[in-house]
Amino acid sequence: MKNDFQPVVGHKFNFRATPAPHWHGVTDCEVLVVEPNERLSYSWNASGEEAEGGLKTVVTWTLTPTKSGTCVRLEQSGFRPEQEANYQGVLWLAAVRRRP
Repeated sequence: MKNDFQPVVGHKFNFRATPAPHWHGVTDCEVLVVEPNERLSYSWNASGEEAEGGLKTVVTWTLTPTKSGTCVRLEQSGFRPEQEANYQGVLWLAAVRRRP
């Protein structure tokens, strides 16, 4: 996704992609935690007209060294019960599979 991310706590940025049903293609974010080579955490929020009732979650990437390389853990937390379709992991799975 196109973005203006900077690894600086407090930096506000957007992810931008092609709009899809029930999503206009923009996600508002703010960097919450930067621990180089260990952890990155940022808010992941609906924007524009979708902001009031939309997603307000936190995405955390954690890197853990292993004997054979690095374990990458992705967690998105803060979903409300009525947002079940958003927390099934399908979009993240598709995004990760696209990477070479």
